[in-house]
Amino acid sequence: MSEKTSIIEKDKVVIRFSGDSGDGMQLVGTIFSNLSAIFGNEISTFPDYPAEIRAPQGTLGGVSGFQVHIGKGIYTPGDTCDVLIAMNPAALKTNAKYCKPGTVIIFDEDSFTQSDLDKADYKTANPFEEIGLTNVQLVGVPVETMVKSSLADMGLDNKSMLRSKNMFALGLVCWLFNRDLEPAIEMLRNKFGKKPSVLEANIKVLTDGYNYGNNIHASVSTYRIESGDAKQKGIYMDVNGNKAVSLGLVAAAEKAGLNLFLGSYPITPATDILHELSKLKALGVKTVQAEDEIAGICTAIGASFAGDLAATSTSGPGLALKSEAIGLAVMAEIPLVIIDVQRGGPSTGLPTKTEQTDLLQALYGRNGESPAVVMSATTPTDCFDMAFMASKIALEHMTPVILLTDAFIGNGSSAWRIPELSEYPEIKVPYVTDDMKEGWKPYKRNMDNMVRYKAIPGMEGFAHRLGGLEKDFDSSAISTHPGNHEKMTDTRQTKIDKIAYQIPLLEVTGSPEAKTLVVGWGGTKGHIYSAVEEVNASGKKVAFAHFNYINPLPLNTEEVLKAYDKVLVCEINNGQLAAYLRGKIPGVNILQFNRMEAQPFRVKDIVEAINKITEE
Repeated sequence: MSEKTSIIEKDKVVIRFSGDSGDGMQLVGTIFSNLSAIFGNEISTFPDYPAEIRAPQGTLGGVSGFQVHIGKGIYTPGDTCDVLIAMNPAALKTNAKYCKPGTVIIFDEDSFTQSDLDKADYKTANPFEEIGLTNVQLVGVPVETMVKSSLADMGLDNKSMLRSKNMFALGLVCWLFNRDLEPAIEMLRNKFGKKPSVLEANIKVLTDGYNYGNNIHASVSTYRIESGDAKQKGIYMDVNGNKAVSLGLVAAAEKAGLNLFLGSYPITPATDILHELSKLKALGVKTVQAEDEIAGICTAIGASFAGDLAATSTSGPGLALKSEAIGLAVMAEIPLVIIDVQRGGPSTGLPTKTEQTDLLQALYGRNGESPAVVMSATTPTDCFDMAFMASKIALEHMTPVILLTDAFIGNGSSAWRIPELSEYPEIKVPYVTDDMKEGWKPYKRNMDNMVRYKAIPGMEGFAHRLGGLEKDFDSSAISTHPGNHEKMTDTRQTKIDKIAYQIPLLEVTGSPEAKTLVVGWGGTKGHIYSAVEEVNASGKKVAFAHFNYINPLPLNTEEVLKAYDKVLVCEINNGQLAAYLRGKIPGVNILQFNRMEAQPFRVKDIVEAINKITEE
């Protein structure tokens, strides 16, 4: 032990909370993230859930983790951690690969008994040496003993006392990072205010954990993480991607002057969108938890036909089930937003893990020539903007729009400034007008952008019906004429193509002298951007472009890609965007970097891939 703990000032640091799936690691990680955001840090989080609903306690399969990167210039949750909190031997073994030399490891000594080591498949009595953790800073704390001592006078049973172990760990981490406890206590009041005994126990253990760290004078350094540069003034909150999507839909409905309807079916990792929107009835939001995926989207199609902004949320298996109904929305030209929070597949796959493997399904996974808009969000906060824009495009162009997020950004969070609605563009639904009554047909359209006009059922003079059968271009009646089918097929495609004139151009950052362009899409932006910055800092010259809009592509996509000798497309799949770009823009030298580990990219791996192709 040292007499005085030193304080290290850093621009950024990564903390990983890890324990059994019942140890409350997600809660303490979220509270610490919120504390950091209040302090003014930029944050990026990565909750890492076990796939099993409740694996046997203390086993490798039941480990739950929460990683948060705090500081300035934060774009990813980090490749490795500076601090690891390991509540048991299984958590230590599972997360050893994230520990770099010098990592501070806080572990619960009481959970490192022989039976605990056996559950985690250790072969020796020294777990740290066995898994190669020799150049680290170890802080062993008898967490269970201290929690029982802290709560000895509260009349709680043993099980109830140990539920507060996570708060002791949080108190230690708040000491380690010089965090004021009062905001954390206020968060606990908000969460447990209706359970006074639980609230009192958690506050007591949190405070005692902080004081324990302050009093033991452990021979490790504490950290002071400087806040970021002055941000735009406003109210900030820590928001995950699923909540941001929900709020983006609400904002779009408000901007369009419509009620919002969500027809959905619970599926990991998209269910929180349904949960969030079900809380907002006071804002005119209507939610239906349908009996299955097909019913969910069909209720949304009905609500859209009746005049609402309608959406449905799902993940990869559910998107497959919804494909026929999406085709109906394409044929009937009905506005609809489909949010796909991608997860590991195929089939049930890895429900709590992340991938980018639904792109080709979103682009082509329907029968017939069935074009739909496909967009992607890049960060948890970007999910708000892209949900708003998906709604705007769907309503203004009378088309289904598929918005791709993924488990990484859907569950991960960032600090977000709550925007003013005036900062967002108008949403102008192409409603029929009174002068269209004479001779009006439901497929009468604006010939400039090929968008059909919208009449809400019940409007006098605009009675109509829609369906899944092909219609005549002129009369809107059912038609099986070969020439008409080709004309309507071309019309539906042209309508989507013309949306390219309404979306932003593809932006390029990095070195203006680069001959190599690194490309990505969706939630990989932070990792790829960080890798490009690192490569350029080393003296090489590389550029970077990232796609939010995939169908249609931005108007300048061909011009951008053909300006480079090499285009490296980085994806968490086996090359879906790369294949799509090759088909759309022949003649580009497209190379690939792919990972299929059901985990976010590691920046160092992308750096290695860029360095390899720039040296060839």
